[in-house]
Amino acid sequence: MKQILLEKSYRKGTFTLTSGKTSDFYIDGKQTTLSAEGAYLCGKLLFELIKNNETPIEAVGGMTLGADPLVTAASIVSHLENAPIPAFIVRKEAKGHGTGNYIEGLKNMPEGATVALVEDVVTTGGTLLKVIDRVESAGFKVGLVVTVVERQEGGEKILADAGYPLKAIFTKAEMLA
Repeated sequence: MKQILLEKSYRKGTFTLTSGKTSDFYIDGKQTTLSAEGAYLCGKLLFELIKNNETPIEAVGGMTLGADPLVTAASIVSHLENAPIPAFIVRKEAKGHGTGNYIEGLKNMPEGATVALVEDVVTTGGTLLKVIDRVESAGFKVGLVVTVVERQEGGEKILADAGYPLKAIFTKAEMLA
């Protein structure tokens, strides 16, 4: 998994991140999570964290677009391992027609479900805080927050201070070691 991340997702240069910060490296998680092997390995690792969580998890989701392949992969792996967990996606903006929902996949989730939230890369934690707010506003409980790569730039602390400890498959230091 680490090798795939380094080959497909890690880039050096000058980049502006979602948070607005400038960085001398960029991790384009989608290059890994949209590859067949990367998606499968992410799904497998995320499902391991979900199934071993002390609080049972009833659905897995995250903010579109970064989380889309991750929640799908984790859900598929859960099905293959005979412990199916539905996936859901949180929109950046409420749907402008039909139901007007922020969350897609609601019909698959038990009311008041405890959910896992996933993200490909965390810098400041801002996206996850937005997702947490939307998910909890819809009546769900957040039981696990996970990222593929934690950039070690404050996101873990911000989430922990808000009461949501972040688990990472890799920290930046682990990935680059």
